[in-house]
Amino acid sequence: MRLRRSVAKWLVVLGVLHGIVVCAGFFAPYDPAEQDRKSPYLPPMRVHVVDEEGHFHARPFVYAFRLRQGTFDQYEEDAARSYPLRFFVRGARYRLLGILPSRLHLFGAEDLRIYLLGTDAYGRDQLSRLVFGGQVSLLAGLLGAGITLSLGLCIGAVAGYYGGWRDDVLMRVAELFLALPWLYLLFAVRAFLPLTVRPLAAFFLIVAVIGEVGWARPARLVRAVVLSAKERDFVRAARGFGAKDVYLLRWHILPETGSVLLTQAAILVPQYVLAEMTLSFLGLGVPEPVPSWGNLLSSLQQYSVLVSYWWMYLPTLAMVPFFLGYLGLASSLQERGPAYKIERRSLGSLT
Repeated sequence: MRLRRSVAKWLVVLGVLHGIVVCAGFFAPYDPAEQDRKSPYLPPMRVHVVDEEGHFHARPFVYAFRLRQGTFDQYEEDAARSYPLRFFVRGARYRLLGILPSRLHLFGAEDLRIYLLGTDAYGRDQLSRLVFGGQVSLLAGLLGAGITLSLGLCIGAVAGYYGGWRDDVLMRVAELFLALPWLYLLFAVRAFLPLTVRPLAAFFLIVAVIGEVGWARPARLVRAVVLSAKERDFVRAARGFGAKDVYLLRWHILPETGSVLLTQAAILVPQYVLAEMTLSFLGLGVPEPVPSWGNLLSSLQQYSVLVSYWWMYLPTLAMVPFFLGYLGLASSLQERGPAYKIERRSLGSLT
């Protein structure tokens, strides 16, 4: 029961985080590609409830920024006028869930653009780019993990069930992939692909490359489960009654690999998100102006940004809950796996 609650807790956390990313247009105040050239590298705006005179305001508000006297890139708050936050306001057009056209946003203000995480060199809102960029990075991780697990399931099932020369060949290839450093292999494969491609084509190229380089470990784990499952009494009995290989794999053997695949999915998704971020950070991933988490961090390659604009680091902190959520889920699933098997064996002995 405790393990089930732990799994449910992490699933709820990840569900909330992914819901924010899926509904990015609602939670992001602006279009992620919209530029405000008058506000490059604007620091994050602070939300206030107490004004300069010490008066409390029930509605949160912000102050506009103005250039500090004698500087060209240093800003300070202009307390002469406050701008109350308004919720459920109409703004830039977007498609909710990629389908429904809408202009409703969670928050905004009249006569002022609010930048809670600051802006980049082009005056683009960092919060909007962070939320929309999560759609690209997380989708790349999920699709890449799906490709990897599909390949691992097919290859591991064939190697474990049929054995013989098929098993030898497939496992030697898997050992080769395990011995190679996958990040450098990813760079090598990506280097052979064209650099100047459309954003959508670049996205699917990244997903395909990421998904095809990490199948070896899931394949070996699936193979081990299949080797054990095919020797069980109920599988031998079904085979004795004339059951075909496809039937045995579909109904008796492959379902045994479910817990392994779920655990591997929880481990692989953050790894592949990080792989997409690395490629985009180095300019080999999804190109601008499409936002991704790697693109958000690419400006940190400039020394002037590193030392002058601390808020450009903030997207890294926002990504931490996603990685912790997936790693926590993977840990709970790993603990639940043995307990689930013991429970099934106990129920089987009772029946």
